[in-house]
Amino acid sequence: MGRKTPFVEPNTDKETSMSTIVNEVLAANQAYVSSFGDKGKLPMPPGRRFAILTCMDARLDPAKYAGLAEGDAHVIRNAGGRASDDAIRSLVISYKLLGTREWFVVHHTDCGMETFTDDVMRKLLRSSLKTASVDASGWHDAGGGGGSPECEHISWLTIPNQEQSVLEDVQRIRSHPLVPGEIPIYGYIYDVKSGKLIEVPAATAAGKPFHAEMRAMAA
Repeated sequence: MGRKTPFVEPNTDKETSMSTIVNEVLAANQAYVSSFGDKGKLPMPPGRRFAILTCMDARLDPAKYAGLAEGDAHVIRNAGGRASDDAIRSLVISYKLLGTREWFVVHHTDCGMETFTDDVMRKLLRSSLKTASVDASGWHDAGGGGGSPECEHISWLTIPNQEQSVLEDVQRIRSHPLVPGEIPIYGYIYDVKSGKLIEVPAATAAGKPFHAEMRAMAA
């Protein structure tokens, strides 16, 4: 299966200056503070005792698609919503110190991580650190030098197939020695066209809880 190619480039309008963004953020924060109410009394542990690992894509709003309010749940985000070492670090802290009891892995349709491979990313970064461009033929570097070979030491965790990636991430979390067997892990794909969460049954099955004795027998 070939990689998807995005045809819409990110907004690089020069008129949207950094100072404009900062001012917008601070104005929004001021409005939020004015209606903050008693949220400062919320306890540190999430009240609904679950966590979501999902993608950083700007079209995803876990508070809306999962019905969250402040204090409800932990939301861990990275490119692709992948079960990286750091994501698992956060999940383990979420359980061990803050008491979450159920976890969701949520990837999504039309993900940017489907549009390139590790080799493509490394080639772009070796060439330069400037933002790349994309067209129907793929990704292209802006040039100008200044790249770095450090890109070779990072696994970019790209996604050839969404259902398979959700399954792999649930399996990785499930089998991790620091993850207790009694935590259920659910696998879903968020549809960016409809807002619907679509279960990946194989992933949820792989994330079913089990007793510590069963893990010892499998080891």
